[in-house]
Amino acid sequence: MLYWFIKAIFARSEMKTGKFKRIMVTFLAVSVVLIVVINLFVKSAKFGKLPEGERKARIEKSPNYKNGSFQNMNPTPQMTSDGGFLKILNDFRKAQNRRPPVKLPSVKTDLKNLSPEENVLVWFGHSSYFMQIDGKIFLVDPVFCGNASPLPFMIKAFDGADVYQAEDFPPIDFLVITHDHWDHLDFKTVKQLNPKVGKVITGLGTGAHLERWGFQPEIIIENDWGDSVKFEGEITFYTTPARHFSGRGTKPNQSLWVSFVLETPSLRIFIGGDGGYDEHFAEIGQRFGSFDIVFLENGQYNESWKFIHMMPAQVLQAARDLNAKRLFPVHSMKFALANHSWDTPLKTITELNKIAGLNLITPKIGEPVNLKDTTTVFSDWWTTLK
Repeated sequence: MLYWFIKAIFARSEMKTGKFKRIMVTFLAVSVVLIVVINLFVKSAKFGKLPEGERKARIEKSPNYKNGSFQNMNPTPQMTSDGGFLKILNDFRKAQNRRPPVKLPSVKTDLKNLSPEENVLVWFGHSSYFMQIDGKIFLVDPVFCGNASPLPFMIKAFDGADVYQAEDFPPIDFLVITHDHWDHLDFKTVKQLNPKVGKVITGLGTGAHLERWGFQPEIIIENDWGDSVKFEGEITFYTTPARHFSGRGTKPNQSLWVSFVLETPSLRIFIGGDGGYDEHFAEIGQRFGSFDIVFLENGQYNESWKFIHMMPAQVLQAARDLNAKRLFPVHSMKFALANHSWDTPLKTITELNKIAGLNLITPKIGEPVNLKDTTTVFSDWWTTLK
């Protein structure tokens, strides 16, 4: 049909048949080459691998896997019907101040020489953070490659937001991956970290990517919502629900997006990953009682995709549902994935929190946070950047 459509257009200009055929041959050749290149690109290692074999068989037994893909607890459209995709593109086109006007301030903490007795948290922007708790090292969703896309020139990190690299880390007891999106699971970063990792904790299916990237199967623990795993030293991970989706550009929702409850001898922590607001927060809060710290995404949100990314008021409500003693709002200050201004997430949630009254953790990138000191008052450092 495309052939005849193009021919009809050229026929009107009285183009000779031979010239038309040469143009069509060139067009078809370029199209074939483009299709081959794209096909090879999406099959490259950075895209990971879909589950198969025993891993796939386990997935198919999950109550959360139906009709060939993982499902949320409740219906979850990725986009609302308000305006549609064209409106979203137009909003992105008109958006301003999506990136900071100057280099973000940061602190370079010596992670390799922390005292073993310290219970400390270090945030690296967006949803990547390091925790040393009760002598164990945890690293969540590390992305240190400078961008959050399969194409290196797209979705680049803010200037000053990418000051840590794999060589800055000590041996990692637990690498925690909440889901396989590019801004949470980075090929280059985890490849470099691999020799340092003791165990990987993630959701069903995500291990297929890691195995393709050289991780040994015996160190990868993939669990479903409702599962738990215990380690020596009284370390327990409970895999809990999230309201989101997964996929790295190939077939979607073949790995499970998750949150985690981490219990150590001295702290109970909620690792939220990405996701929209839903009843699971209250259910988790009722089950576990309270949390010393909750990490909840607060950034890259929009009314058009509010079911898969919480709005700031919902973040505060989720923290209340979880009975949080302290809230760390993450998923901001590194990548521009929405059309709001770069500082809007922290500016909005701190303003709303004047009424909510929660204990917010808002450090600079790399600034060490004492996990046991609940009296620390953080500056609104983003307001000083001009």
